[in-house]
Amino acid sequence: MTAPLRRWLTPVVAVLAALAIVAGPAAPAFAATPNPSGHEEDDEPKLINDVIEATNRDYTQAKSKLEKSKKRQDQLAKEVKAAQEELDALAPQVGEMAAQSYRTGRIGAMAMLLESNTPDSFVKRAAALDELNMVNANKLAEVSAAKAHAEQAKLALDAEVREQQKQTSIMAKKKYDAEKALALVGGQGFTGGLVSATSPVAKMGPGRTSDGGWRPLSCTEDDPTTSGCITARTLHAYKETRRAGFKRFAGCYRPGGPWEHPKGRACDWSLQNSGFSPWHNNDTRMYGNNLAAFLIRNADRLGIYYVIWNRQIWFPATGWKSYSGPSNHTDHVHMSLL
Repeated sequence: MTAPLRRWLTPVVAVLAALAIVAGPAAPAFAATPNPSGHEEDDEPKLINDVIEATNRDYTQAKSKLEKSKKRQDQLAKEVKAAQEELDALAPQVGEMAAQSYRTGRIGAMAMLLESNTPDSFVKRAAALDELNMVNANKLAEVSAAKAHAEQAKLALDAEVREQQKQTSIMAKKKYDAEKALALVGGQGFTGGLVSATSPVAKMGPGRTSDGGWRPLSCTEDDPTTSGCITARTLHAYKETRRAGFKRFAGCYRPGGPWEHPKGRACDWSLQNSGFSPWHNNDTRMYGNNLAAFLIRNADRLGIYYVIWNRQIWFPATGWKSYSGPSNHTDHVHMSLL
């Protein structure tokens, strides 16, 4: 028997506080926006840091577009106001001239008094009055058209601003969700950013009750990693984890000790294809990060009690906390099931 295997067979003492914490519902998995390009390279899993960078960039761009539209909106509002003021000033003048022309019939007594000593001077005066009316009427029509154009442009811009406010809100939520997703799997310092933005969705485990709890299960299934037994829920979680692509060495049942391994409710997932040794490069660190992320993102579907990885322990009710014990769990990811 190799030294790593002997070390795995040594009972692992879990944190005493684990027994006092009631596991709550897991936080939902973060869903990244699908890439529409269709290129195979775009379908590669993205690191969560890349998603956060992209969402921050999109959020900043959306805010900038919104601010520019708001400035244009203010300018158009000023144009509408100026046009209305000019209309208000012109309307009485044109109205007064039209009323006077109507009252005098253009060649009445009032018109005759307007320096109309001769028929020729009267005709010139009447023509001047008609021309003034026409000029002001044209000006009024021009200003009215300008006001209508500005109002239509402002209505369109108002719709644009509403849409950009909506998009800015969506981008802000994506930014928040991305940052929350990173916190869920341990944060930047813990993961070093070496963790995928998403994880496969696991199938629902057995024993889920109608109120969202988990029915206790006994050790009834053969452990595929040892000659011992595990619960149906543990076997389901083991199979789902392997189906998600985590196929390196693992061990579940072992006798002795007060915690979940002898009850068939725990598995240790090595970073190596055989045996155990601490992570020492990006490959092994990212494997452990992604495995822990898969378990956490699917905690509510698998019935996860807690996860231990890289000197940290995660409970659904409390999130990540510092962990110290006989093993610092830098060489494997531990999962315990309810």
